[in-house]
Amino acid sequence: MMERLPTRLWVEALIRRAEVAGASGFIVQHGDDSRGDVLIKVARLDGTAAAYTPSMDMDGDRIFLNLAAQGIGPDEREVDDYVARARKRDSDLWVVEIEDKEGRHFLTEHVEEGA
Repeated sequence: MMERLPTRLWVEALIRRAEVAGASGFIVQHGDDSRGDVLIKVARLDGTAAAYTPSMDMDGDRIFLNLAAQGIGPDEREVDDYVARARKRDSDLWVVEIEDKEGRHFLTEHVEEGA
């Protein structure tokens, strides 16, 4: 298991990757700088969106889960409702929104897309 970067640096790198690729990235909620969890919303700018949350795989490595497998999205209002609930539950949560017409998440970690 690899030591994680402080969350603030990880978020800044994610937003930078999005911007370099021609997308936009915004911090919607600033969480704990060193260890806050991250919820990522990817808005496709057509009324659809996806949400991604961190998890661990069987080896203890950080991965991300596409919440579509749990029935969240692709309707952007459903994703926004989930984000609002998550923000109320966790004040240390980082919420990052990426706007990309292609729906790219720019995560370098493995992403479980679900069934």
